Amino acid sequence: MNHPWPPRGTPEQPGALILSPEAGPTTSAANKLTIVTGSGRSGTSTVAGTLKMLGLSIPQPEVKADSTNPRGFFEPRWVVDFHKRLLLEVGVATLDARPGAHAKTARIGSRPRVRNELRAWLEQATEPQLVVKDPRTFWLKDLWRETAESLGLETNFVTMLRHPTEVVGSRDTHYAQRLDPARRKARETGNLAGWVNVALVNELASRGEPRAFVHYEDLLADWRASLRRVVATLDLQVNADLDKAEPHPVDDFIDVTLHRVRVTWDDLDVPEPLRDLAENVWQSLSEIADPNADHSAASARMDEYRDEYDALHAYSLALVHDATAARVRAARAQTRRRVEDELGDAQRARPSLARRVARRGRSEWSKRRTP
Repeated sequence: MNHPWPPRGTPEQPGALILSPEAGPTTSAANKLTIVTGSGRSGTSTVAGTLKMLGLSIPQPEVKADSTNPRGFFEPRWVVDFHKRLLLEVGVATLDARPGAHAKTARIGSRPRVRNELRAWLEQATEPQLVVKDPRTFWLKDLWRETAESLGLETNFVTMLRHPTEVVGSRDTHYAQRLDPARRKARETGNLAGWVNVALVNELASRGEPRAFVHYEDLLADWRASLRRVVATLDLQVNADLDKAEPHPVDDFIDVTLHRVRVTWDDLDVPEPLRDLAENVWQSLSEIADPNADHSAASARMDEYRDEYDALHAYSLALVHDATAARVRAARAQTRRRVEDELGDAQRARPSLARRVARRGRSEWSKRRTP
């Protein structure tokens, strides 16, 4: 097969797939692909970085750290670009609140062209334990799972959990500091709705698959205990004895000061029905996160919350129908006026056909009279 990206090489080669520096578990393991999911700002970067330091491999190059995530994102650059392009094609946002968003991404994820792209990229990976982290991955879980299985990779999922108030608050802190109160209120409501929709899609998509949930607070408080459950549940091999407190690079990587945003419901101005639904989803996810508990009741409630959210979303659209229609009409009128103005300017700038013919005729007559 001709790969659209270069084979192994240096990080300077776009798309090159090479080992992370910390790779190399101390014991062998079956080929595994660990997909780290969860809404953005929920600690996905922290758990992915921890897994990398414990010996699992992140395909290189990675997305570079920036001011919003100074310790690093631990995301393969190719994967992020791949997901962004696919979601852009179907008009789905990372934290999309629309109940029908998942159906859009599922359709594009089933296209042979898309599957061949991912397969070609994954075929370059020969490491026994891979980690792929990007908050957009849950939209395309079937694409990843089925493509990986076709290559003999066993897929499992690690989902980070952080209370929705803190996710919304963290997104405000990093992405909406300069918004006026009205726009901030709208953004908080939209982000909370997106959190609910994403949580419901994410849990259902991984139900019945090898998976582990990690609370962000638990990871920061005792990373060994959190990862011990993940390793046992997913049968991963790591380069440390998590039952012992021997020094490890993760000790310096994880810092309790990472938990900078602490927000409660009292700090957010969001609709009460949406707030109550989000809290109920959070409580059910916390039950499902317990590896020793019976999840059947919590899973059934999650299905009920899916129906409840879909109905709430439909009523919300009905409430703003007139306002939305008015904005569409205004946008169309503005576009029509702009096009008419541009056509008028073009017509005025271009001489009429009659004037051009007359000018050409005068020029030819002048040439003939010139001795």
